[in-house]
Amino acid sequence: CSRPQKVCLCPFLPVHPLKVSTCLYIIQHPAEESRVLRTVPLLAACLPPDKCKILVGRRFNEERYPELATVCRNPNTLILYPGAEATNLEEVAVMSSSPSVMIIIDGTWSQAKDIFYKNSLFRLPKQVQLKPSISSQYVIRTQPTNTCLSTLECAAVALSILEKNKSIQETILHPLQALCSFQLQHGAQIHHSKEHLLKNGLYDKPMPKNKRKLRRMELLVNNVKI
Repeated sequence: CSRPQKVCLCPFLPVHPLKVSTCLYIIQHPAEESRVLRTVPLLAACLPPDKCKILVGRRFNEERYPELATVCRNPNTLILYPGAEATNLEEVAVMSSSPSVMIIIDGTWSQAKDIFYKNSLFRLPKQVQLKPSISSQYVIRTQPTNTCLSTLECAAVALSILEKNKSIQETILHPLQALCSFQLQHGAQIHHSKEHLLKNGLYDKPMPKNKRKLRRMELLVNNVKI
């Protein structure tokens, strides 16, 4: 896990990489590489190298990424990105028995949105989303809403659905739970979502002056004006 012995996460990783037929392509915003507590390295440590491929960048075109372009044109490829055009992954998994390829964008919500909308390749695969049925266990990093998940959590839930094996989710989340536990033991604080803070009057930062950002924050409290 490349962490100090005192907070080593290796005992919480699977002894052998998980056997999965689904291949993940993690499209990682460059800013995520410098984050100390990022989750993608833990995800990669749980899976075989050929089932978890990480591409770092902001812009992806066919000339520079021919393999990715081929993947995006594959009818079995899915991209995990919520929205009005997205189908619930559970429905797609029921209808398909073929091994899938899934693309997941790794970054903040604004970074992920920038990557998704400014790269036409990512509009080629079928767009899917997860049902907001679980809360994030990544409690040492602030999420926009209570149902926003880290990249590792998204991958864990998605793989368990596609592989029809709930134990995959438990196995992949195990090192994340240990990571958060270690950090809390060493002085980290639990981070409630921005949605929770706003709804409970606990948000102590200055409100944004940008109208679009302010509008997004209003939506987090069910259109109650703040």
